[in-house]
Amino acid sequence: MEQRSFGNTDLTCSPIGFGTWELGATQYGEIDIDEAVRAVHMAIDHGITLFDTAEVYGPFTSEELLARGLGDRRQDIVLVTKVGFVFHDDPSIVGDAAIAGRNASADYITERTEGCLKRLNTDYVDLMLIHWPDLKTPHEETIGALEAMKAAGKIRHYGVSNYDVPMMEACQQFGNLTANQIGYNMFDRRTESAVLPYCQENGIGFMAYGSLAFGLLTGALTPDTEFAENDWRGRGMAFGLPLFTRENYLKELRVTERLKALAAGYDKSVAQLALAWVLSHPAVTVGLVGMRNERELEENIAAVDWRLTDGDREEIDRVFAEEGVPTHADSKQMTDTAKGGESHAG
Repeated sequence: MEQRSFGNTDLTCSPIGFGTWELGATQYGEIDIDEAVRAVHMAIDHGITLFDTAEVYGPFTSEELLARGLGDRRQDIVLVTKVGFVFHDDPSIVGDAAIAGRNASADYITERTEGCLKRLNTDYVDLMLIHWPDLKTPHEETIGALEAMKAAGKIRHYGVSNYDVPMMEACQQFGNLTANQIGYNMFDRRTESAVLPYCQENGIGFMAYGSLAFGLLTGALTPDTEFAENDWRGRGMAFGLPLFTRENYLKELRVTERLKALAAGYDKSVAQLALAWVLSHPAVTVGLVGMRNERELEENIAAVDWRLTDGDREEIDRVFAEEGVPTHADSKQMTDTAKGGESHAG
């Protein structure tokens, strides 16, 4: 499989990354955990080399299950995790309710990194990200701590997640970001105006989460789909956008149905079309996707070599326009989850 570089660094990975938010098992409805863990091993066999997790997924469960799935193949992959959330002391509180705030102070993220290493059963992380901006801690302090952990061999590279351009510029004064991880898909193009160009111009890798629009572009959702009580999508909002409110949801499903027909003309699925679209942006290093079984794994991998034409992209935009569904390309990027009303994870 093709390998892509994270900006100007020596870190490389497959264009598709294995996203493990669902392995947290508390924020994304019900999943077959054993099957999902087996999928980790299968993904490596199929050429996927990047695995992305975070301590907040669960919290902590995703890291533990990923370690179980990796087994003795840890050295074969690029391991990414994230810190920066504060959690309630009561272990019975799970999911979003477990989050008590944000903290990217030096002592705190250094302490949390040790916990990540223990849960992931590894001596180092290839890429450590600050999960969401902590507006109370100076960037100089955060980057200084990341640089210290890099020098100590605890992490190979560091970056951020859900940071806007001014925040990245501030971080760059004190170090060198390897990556920024933000949501990016056909329904959410907020990063196109500023973040993606900045990353490309400054040699910073871009990791797209939500490549399949949190299920909207899988073809699996219907007007009758009911989200489980612990599924954040049931609250309507998706990182500041009302993608899952009833009126918008039905319009988006109509877009998906039309995109299915476009994909079928190439003997592809709508999920493969969505992935190919994300991966075709020149600033994107890797598109993250949840993969719960071998069927989803093989479907996602088949999108890697698909090169969309300008005509394909124009047809996609025409479908959105005709259905009256916004792409939010001109909307402001969200950096404060407290205003979104949905999951804090991402």
